[in-house]
Amino acid sequence: MISKSILETISDDRFCAVCDGIISDMNRLPVMGAAIGIWHEGKEFGAGFGVTNVDHPLPVTDETIFQVGSISKTFTATAVMRLVEMGKIDLDKPIRSYYPELKLKDEAVAQKVTMRHLLTHSGGWDGDYFNNFGSNDDALTKLVEKLADLPMQVPLGKIFSYNNMGFALAGKVIEIVTGKTCEEALKELVFEPLGLTKTFFFPRDILTHRFAVGHEVWENEVKVARPWAVGRGIHPVGGITCSVKELLRYARFHIGDGTVDGKRILSAASIKMLQTPALTWTNEQQVGLSWNIVNYGETATIGHGGATKGFLAQLRIVPSRNFAIAMLTNTSRGGLLNVAAVSAALKNFLGLEFPKATPITVSADKLNEIVGSYANVFERYEIRREKDELMLHDTQLIGFPTPETPLPPPTPPMKMAFYAEDKIVVLEGGMKDARGEFLRDDSGKIKWFRLGARARLRE
Repeated sequence: MISKSILETISDDRFCAVCDGIISDMNRLPVMGAAIGIWHEGKEFGAGFGVTNVDHPLPVTDETIFQVGSISKTFTATAVMRLVEMGKIDLDKPIRSYYPELKLKDEAVAQKVTMRHLLTHSGGWDGDYFNNFGSNDDALTKLVEKLADLPMQVPLGKIFSYNNMGFALAGKVIEIVTGKTCEEALKELVFEPLGLTKTFFFPRDILTHRFAVGHEVWENEVKVARPWAVGRGIHPVGGITCSVKELLRYARFHIGDGTVDGKRILSAASIKMLQTPALTWTNEQQVGLSWNIVNYGETATIGHGGATKGFLAQLRIVPSRNFAIAMLTNTSRGGLLNVAAVSAALKNFLGLEFPKATPITVSADKLNEIVGSYANVFERYEIRREKDELMLHDTQLIGFPTPETPLPPPTPPMKMAFYAEDKIVVLEGGMKDARGEFLRDDSGKIKWFRLGARARLRE
């Protein structure tokens, strides 16, 4: 059990209340280690809880390094915008202008896809392919070559469907136009200009600092998740490691006008473009250039989550209120803790609450219409009707971070309900409160189920 004695050292009542909730959730879930950082109107708050590693425990602090997973995509997009301003990338120029070797299942898409499509998750192909092609400089190229094997899921540029491999391709373009490895380019374009001195990709750089390892829960037993590192090819997709303190420094850049210590890094127009809605996800959620945009009434927030093997992360920024929160956890059940902590912080510091999705009663025909399986390469969602209840069965089909990695424990079925026309909310389990929707083709038939940001094709 994690002691609440740390609360006695916190003088700010708002931050203390958020930390109290984190400790309670860690003891309940369980989560081995967590770190929180909050920036609000010029003041920074930080704390760590639990341990870095159940086998070799050290206390977590707000300087402990965690994997941040897909928050890395926003770093990649930031690097792209710097290259746009240097005249090396055009957001609307076909990717083949930079990478003629690009091959996709659909040749017409291969000819037309642009960087803007990649950064808005609208390339259309199945994006959940992961593999480890070694640690050499050609790892990213080998990963991107696998795009030729991935089926199309949605039409190009029409539907937001979260696409990891789109950001791998963006990373490859960065390599081509800079003549450097993706890691070197992001270090020069983002890490160094923003003063991120302890933000890394490679284990060799991390090993001399205090860092966390991931954990998985197997039949209520917590075990260290292995392998620790993601494959090098995934670095522009989800390979960054850092602390909550570093994430808050990064967040402050995106709150600001594109300068750091008086030096211009990006124009204010580019910062705004990154945060401007491009496609709608749900009624309350949109996507900009990499950023997930969530609207709390009239207040727009930007952010991103991250999930790697045993690590869950959340970064949420409210530019108009000079606010940011970073949450990092090192256990597979940390997602619920992160969501709760971010919600509590937004409420306690800013008075913001996300509108609740209230379940509604629908006809039996409506329930029957959505029953079935929806899948991509990585995962299958099966929706079953059990009496008058909808149950979601989630089955991972291949491993992570490689297809051969043993699959995690099965996810217990989760109850769902409609809350609006063609929209559902998960009522329990690891995805509690997640919202999804059913997308129809031109004939009006349900063709996709979008949950967890991915539009999975009906089988």
